[in-house]
Amino acid sequence: MTNDLILNYIILFLLLESYEIYWQKAPTIMGMLLRMYVQYSKSIFLFLIMQPTFIFAIGFAMISDSTYALVLLFIKTADIATKILLLEQVFGKKEVSHEISLILVAPINNFLPFMGFIAYPPLIYMALV
Repeated sequence: MTNDLILNYIILFLLLESYEIYWQKAPTIMGMLLRMYVQYSKSIFLFLIMQPTFIFAIGFAMISDSTYALVLLFIKTADIATKILLLEQVFGKKEVSHEISLILVAPINNFLPFMGFIAYPPLIYMALV
């Protein structure tokens, strides 16, 4: 692959990741879940559309013939599944252990939402090289 194509994929992913960070940003995990629940309660499909990096990972795994692309897809799938399970536990069943409830209301580090900027671009690069 040419360097321009690799750079374009990485920039596209970072733009999509920035969008996700923007709409999910909150001072606590509970705040993030509440913002996600607004979309999830309307429609599961709307919730999935609001996760463009997941859609990117699906398409990227389809066009790339690399294990790294599958790793990216696996991580993004686990991320979405975890979010849906937490949404169901917190807002659906309203059953959360004491330990989890403490984690949900604890303030999160400002750096945490930006971890995707560090973790995912190397996978995209390795999948295309």
